[in-house]
Amino acid sequence: MTYEFRSAFRSRLKNARLLGILRDAPAASLRDLARCLVEAGIEFIEVTMNTPDALAQIACLRKELDGKAEVGAGTVLTGTQAQDALSAGATFLVSPCFSRPVQEVADARSIPTLPGAFTPQEIWEADRDGAAMVKLFPAKSAGGPGYVKELRGPFRDIPLLVCGGVSPQTAGEYLGAGADALAFGGSIFSQARLAAGDFDAILSDLKALRHASIHPDRHP
Repeated sequence: MTYEFRSAFRSRLKNARLLGILRDAPAASLRDLARCLVEAGIEFIEVTMNTPDALAQIACLRKELDGKAEVGAGTVLTGTQAQDALSAGATFLVSPCFSRPVQEVADARSIPTLPGAFTPQEIWEADRDGAAMVKLFPAKSAGGPGYVKELRGPFRDIPLLVCGGVSPQTAGEYLGAGADALAFGGSIFSQARLAAGDFDAILSDLKALRHASIHPDRHP
């Protein structure tokens, strides 16, 4: 079996630099969120599987985004969840840790995975066992940009998606420290904003984060 799909996905995500995370977003907000993502130029979004209507939201976002962004499933921990997410239309799978059953489903379907890892051992094993990119999580708790920089000594060739503490203010630091891409969620898609329908604030922060990722040497 060949795994060119992993390197192709990795290249797209590295180029896009950003991956959004939606957790417990109201179903009624999805159309406006899709509009914000497209307008801000965000090309990757995931819906976590512990969102009550996750499968319906994945299918809805696939329709609303119409190919303008890839839609994946997050917090995928079991093979059954992986199968269900792919049936709903997810094009990639994200987990907070490495899951062998998830990886096996993904490999059988040629679907890229982004498993979470925290320690050097976990990072190395996730990369060895088939990750398209390793999600360093939770990065802020691990030491932030300083931890990313330390990891780049021994792990220069392991692609890292940094998750935890990512914002327009920290994006440049993380990318400068060696992150290949950044994942963000509650810092922009807060429950308060979603409940209030404050899509202007969401769009403004998405644009600021996108700008910071394109120009990491210019801090807001």
